[in-house]
Parts: sequence; structure tokens; C-alpha cells
Amino acid sequence: MRSLSFLLTRRWLLFALTVVLLTALAWRLGLWQFHRLEDRKATNAIVERNVSAEPVPAADVLEVGAPAGAGEEWKRVTAVGEYNPADTVVVRYQTREGEAGVDVVVPLRTAEGPVLLVDRGWMAASNRAADVADVPPPPAGRVTVTGWVRLDGSGSSTRVSDQSVRSISSTAIGDALDLEVYGGFIDLDTEDPAPADALEKAELPDLSNGPHFFYGLQWWFFGVLAVFGFFYLLYDEWRGPGRTTGRTQRWLQGAEHPAVDREHDAVDKA
Repeated sequence: MRSLSFLLTRRWLLFALTVVLLTALAWRLGLWQFHRLEDRKATNAIVERNVSAEPVPAADVLEVGAPAGAGEEWKRVTAVGEYNPADTVVVRYQTREGEAGVDVVVPLRTAEGPVLLVDRGWMAASNRAADVADVPPPPAGRVTVTGWVRLDGSGSSTRVSDQSVRSISSTAIGDALDLEVYGGFIDLDTEDPAPADALEKAELPDLSNGPHFFYGLQWWFFGVLAVFGFFYLLYDEWRGPGRTTGRTQRWLQGAEHPAVDREHDAVDKA
């Protein structure tokens, strides 16, 4: 048996340092995934509470000129007013179960005065051919709507062009249509009276915990694997040159060229 003095060589010291760094990184990434899991559980608890709560007036939750808060998302609200179909905005590239379609946003002039943007639902349509004229009209006259508060999108996808967008922003739509709007918008749940042709309702959020738990375990497994590999190679070297596998010994000696590996493999087999 050999002594462990070989651990003080440059190659082994660098190898040990690499394993320590990889293990520390795997540990941190695992913790990050578990922190994300806790954050998701907290968010899901808020969403679940908001989704199942009794609806409150939209004016009690949303403000004109101010974005909806993250804690308000998925709260159920209700409003009374009249739709303005002429200002309908189509939200493109809203695929469901592999089928192309669009969401339909119609401004609702509330009894309080400001406009509430209502995503009335989804309809199958070609993303390129969908047009406001193709959309089934909302109920005429005074309407009572109930829906879930959603936060505004951001970035270039919210730019309004020919009454169509890729992501809903109350600020962008309000500016484009010259409307005084509440911050945020709602996904429609019910409207009274009911329309002649109803759209498909918005999909509620996924309240599962996601893959974070298994991702965290996976990162920790990688860390354990790195440590195991280090001690396996250490043991293989400690057994002595006469018992060290040819490829491990060549790695320790720095042999890296494929031709050299093939030559030594032939010697090993002989």
C-alpha cells in the first residue's frame, strides 16, 4: 500500500479543489431550488385564497394610473358597466392544447367612470388572420361582470398595433385607445346577461409545487457523486501502481492524447 503523500501533488490538489467547488455549487443550487419551492408554496397559498374568495368591487382593488399589486392577482372582483366593442383588442398567439387562437379584450366603461379591461376569453383562430370583426360581440347594454385580477404585461409585446397585442398592458392599451383605465385587467368568469356566443373562459393558474423539489435533490445528488468519484480515484491510486487501473494511472500522469490511450489500452489488455 502507498502512503497518502500523493495527495500533496499539484494534480491531486487541483482535483480536490475542483471537487470542493463543484460540491459547494451543487449544494447552493439545491438550496436555491428548495427556496424556490417555498416561494411557490407561498404564492400558491395567496392565489388559492384569492381565487376562492367572494368577489369584491373592482374599484376597491384596482386604481386608475397605478399597477395592480402582486398580492391582488387572482382576486375575484365584480363591476357593472357597458362594453365598448369598437375598442376591442385581440391578443395574438394564445395557444391552447396545441390549437392556435386569440384572447379577446373588451373595455368596460364602469358605472364609476373609469374603464376596466376585461379579457372575455379565448377563441380558436389563425394568429395571422384574427381580426376584431371576427370576434363574437359581448352583451349589449348594462352588464355585470365577475372575474380575476391579472397583472399587466411588460416589454415590447404590449405594443398595440391595429388593435392587437401579444401581451396585455392596461397602460399601453389605455394610451393607444385614449381611455382612462384601471391598472391591471381581469380574466372574465361570468357576465350577466350572458352573451349569445360565449368565449372559452380563462385558465386558472397551476397550483402544483412544480419540479423544484426533485431539481433540488438532483443537484445534491450531483454533489454526492462528485465526492464519491474523488474518493474512488483516491482509493484506486492508494492501492498502489501495481493495482491501479491503466486509464486512471494515465489520467494521473497526464496522458490525454487518444493515440497514447489506444496504445496503453493495448498494453493493458496484453
